[in-house]
Amino acid sequence: MTDNSTAFLEVNNIEVIYDHVILVLKGVSLEVPKGGIVALLGANGAGKSTTLKAISNLLGAERGDVTKGNILYKGEAVESLNPSDLVKRGVVQVMEGRHCFEHLTIEENLLTGAYTRKDGRKAIAQSLELIYDYFPRLRERRSSQAGYTSGGEQQMCAIGRAMLAKPDMILLDEPSMGLAPQLVEEIFEIVKKLNQNEGVSFLLAEQNTNVALRYSDYGYIMENGRVVMEGNAKELSENEDVKEFYLGLSSEGRKSFRDVKNYRRRKRWLA
Repeated sequence: MTDNSTAFLEVNNIEVIYDHVILVLKGVSLEVPKGGIVALLGANGAGKSTTLKAISNLLGAERGDVTKGNILYKGEAVESLNPSDLVKRGVVQVMEGRHCFEHLTIEENLLTGAYTRKDGRKAIAQSLELIYDYFPRLRERRSSQAGYTSGGEQQMCAIGRAMLAKPDMILLDEPSMGLAPQLVEEIFEIVKKLNQNEGVSFLLAEQNTNVALRYSDYGYIMENGRVVMEGNAKELSENEDVKEFYLGLSSEGRKSFRDVKNYRRRKRWLA
């Protein structure tokens, strides 16, 4: 990243293999600066979620391993830590699909995020109120079972739960998945406020390139387990290849899906 900010997170040339034979990530490198929002973009299956799971050390549950490269958080190697130790150090992942505890209330779900904290009930209660200030809908639904709330409310709950751990960094996987456009905008607006007001850094994996680039500082585009392009978010959003291949636009206007699919035969940035 051509940025003078302090790198909170550094992923250096990692390779990930599943079941000892399936190569999923091929030399992926990226950085997240302190206080930044970085987008990890690409189609379904590009390797975005695997990258986040490699960082949060959740690959073992899926028989995956980081076999090359290293991952540094605040300058220290973290790839050998277990996930709970990483949470204690300030890195929390919000999984794709939200994964709320359906039988628990919204408030009970939120409080599960504080299980690693040692600063007492009063501090946790203050954090809970802060989350309700950011997510007024959750305050209204605090006593509702999570399984009976909407997808948007569950996504808000998942982010709020992560914030209850008092993280320095959140890994946010596909926050827009299955949500109406208006809700997507609302959630990204809150992410931006959490970043600006609470100083939380974000690495978000997202297929919705248009929205992600509007709320991010920097972006990486992945295809087939590799980073194929990176740059300032504004520059990426104005790049002709990105506009054509990921936004369905070009200098000639909107293209048909069939035309956009032709990028698989072109891939100018891989030439």
